[in-house]
Amino acid sequence: MSDNINWLSVPDFAEAMGVPATHVRDMLRTRILVATRRGENQAWYIPEDFLIEDDGQIRELATLPGTITQLTDAGLTDDEILEWLFTEAEELGATPMSALREGKRKPVRRAAQALG
Repeated sequence: MSDNINWLSVPDFAEAMGVPATHVRDMLRTRILVATRRGENQAWYIPEDFLIEDDGQIRELATLPGTITQLTDAGLTDDEILEWLFTEAEELGATPMSALREGKRKPVRRAAQALG
């Protein structure tokens, strides 16, 4: 996985969105987001790239939950999903996460479909 990922703790992610940390934990539980354990406390961390600004409001990238569902259905664990999202994909010419942020949902979903 890329070393260029800026990781946010659940409280920091929640603060960036302007919501309570319990809301972000619910998003993790319902698979809108995925996270990984990091640091000496093994706390949950979420990539900052999962956030976008939309009409002056910070929120999660809208195409992320469907992509996470597709990757989960293909049998990937949360850590494998994160690895896949942030690893350069030859067919996309970028990381899947970068492609999603550029609005290229369909090519990313086609690449994910090839996994399962």
